[in-house]
Amino acid sequence: MLKFNGVELGLKQFPNGETLINGDEILTHMADFNTIAWKYENDGDLVKLMFVKSYLDDRRVKCTLTVYYLPYSRMDRVEGTSAFTLKYTAAFINSLNFESVTIIEPHSDVSLALIDRSIGKYPTIQLLERVAAEVGFQAEQDYLFFPDAGAQKRYSKVQGYKQLVGFKARDFQTGQIKSLEVVGNVERTGFKAIIVDDLCSYGGTFMLSAEKLREIGASQIYLLVGHCENSIYKGKILESDLIDKVYTTDTILSQAGHEKIHVYEMGGL
Repeated sequence: MLKFNGVELGLKQFPNGETLINGDEILTHMADFNTIAWKYENDGDLVKLMFVKSYLDDRRVKCTLTVYYLPYSRMDRVEGTSAFTLKYTAAFINSLNFESVTIIEPHSDVSLALIDRSIGKYPTIQLLERVAAEVGFQAEQDYLFFPDAGAQKRYSKVQGYKQLVGFKARDFQTGQIKSLEVVGNVERTGFKAIIVDDLCSYGGTFMLSAEKLREIGASQIYLLVGHCENSIYKGKILESDLIDKVYTTDTILSQAGHEKIHVYEMGGL
């Protein structure tokens, strides 16, 4: 899905699947300062993005890009013979030559390093205070939990909270987590924990994290993630009592209505 200056473009297709670009729709919403907001739905969005930006280039119209979720951002390194698809995606975006690129909740600094004139925006940090207030989190006795060192580094700006960190061993051939260890000092049982990370898919990592947190004395556990895929409905996280509630944004999620999921709209951040 693409928005031009805040208005969703009603991009249609010819019967054979080719994209139809309605120039009038773009020209109607042209402004002195123009931006495209991109909510990834499938790889076809890359072609649509290219067409819209090329149309603007033909008219010498400058434009910035906001990426709600950067596809392939998890593929930020090479493991064995795997393809470095983040690098290829970044090269494609760079070829479009936007004035600037804002990436919502980038998975790692690799995304920002690969994409020209890019900056990261982290709604999870903005939302943490809201979530903490809603669940009755008390900073002097409750804990934030980062599932791995990457999450801890990503949210290093967070101050004033007790923190626990998970160290996990993953089988990169299967993608499965083999083990997870909670590191940090817990002073009392019966504490609340907010698990903080950038992305939830099926939720396996967070289920395992919650199990470990329950074992060391957590009484209530909440999950706060910047991005949440629709695949969460296929996992066990919503059926289990391990995690009391999930807080996320609409950067990816298109399904809604589950009582355990609270979705914040990006337009309200």
